[in-house]
Amino acid sequence: MLHRREMLTRSAQVAGMLAALGLLPGLAAAADAPGFNTAAFDAKSMADVMKALGALAPAESKDVTITGPDIAENGAVVQVGAATTLPGVKRLLLLVEKNPATLSAMFDISDAVDPQITTRVKMGQSSNVYAVAITGDGKVHYAAKEVKVTLGGCGG
Repeated sequence: MLHRREMLTRSAQVAGMLAALGLLPGLAAAADAPGFNTAAFDAKSMADVMKALGALAPAESKDVTITGPDIAENGAVVQVGAATTLPGVKRLLLLVEKNPATLSAMFDISDAVDPQITTRVKMGQSSNVYAVAITGDGKVHYAAKEVKVTLGGCGG
């Protein structure tokens, strides 16, 4: 019969072997991912986001659509979506104009994927939300929607 102390010792030895072999999970951090653009996610305006991404100035387009509520009861969880019919889209962005960090989400799109996304963002206050599509040739198109927030999600 194993005593408690022996069991703890053996468990520690097994955990040490697994760690040495790299079989224990590590902390997941998107900021450590290759290609993560910290400057874009720290930007305070749409112009700063485009500059950080090396993109051209955006132009409003009817080929880009944004979905979301007119009124969000809880700014901590606001479901928004972006879609486009433009050919050759390589990236879709969601920006919230009055958030402390404007860029809320960035999705790389391949040719094998429909350029349509839906996610949840946090909104600190009522604001314009932008769906931005960046094509392979560097052109930037966007659509905007005002979302009113009754209860702020960024500490409000």
